[in-house]
Amino acid sequence: MPDTAPEGQYLCHVDEIAERQARGFGPFGTSKRKIVVVRKDGRYFGWLDSCPHYSTGTPMAWKTDAYLNGERTHLTCHSHGALFEIETGECVLGPCLGQTLTRVNIRISDEGGIFVATSLTEEKK
Repeated sequence: MPDTAPEGQYLCHVDEIAERQARGFGPFGTSKRKIVVVRKDGRYFGWLDSCPHYSTGTPMAWKTDAYLNGERTHLTCHSHGALFEIETGECVLGPCLGQTLTRVNIRISDEGGIFVATSLTEEKK
C-alpha cells in the first residue's frame, strides 16, 4: 500500500527499483514528461525524461523503462546515443556534451516510499 504522507507525489517503494535499474513514472500534473528514478550504489536519483539536445526536450527511452545503456552505467538517450552520468545528469558522450538532464528532487519516507519532493516544475541543475 502506498505511503499516504504529504511529501508530494508518490512514485513507488524503494524495493520496486533494483540496483542499477531505472523506472519512469507519470507524467504528473501539467508536465508532459515522465520522471525517471535510478538506483545506483543504494542511492536514488530523479531526472526529467527529457534529453537536453533539443530545446523542447525529447523522451530518452525507446521502450518502457529502457533508460540505461547496456552496461547499466549511464542513462542514455536512445534517440541520439547520448550518455549521461547517473549521479549528476551530465552528458559525457553525444550531441549534448556538457549539458545536463533536469534534476527532479525526490524524497524517501521512513516507510521507504519514493516521492517527488518538490513541485513538478523541475529546476535545471
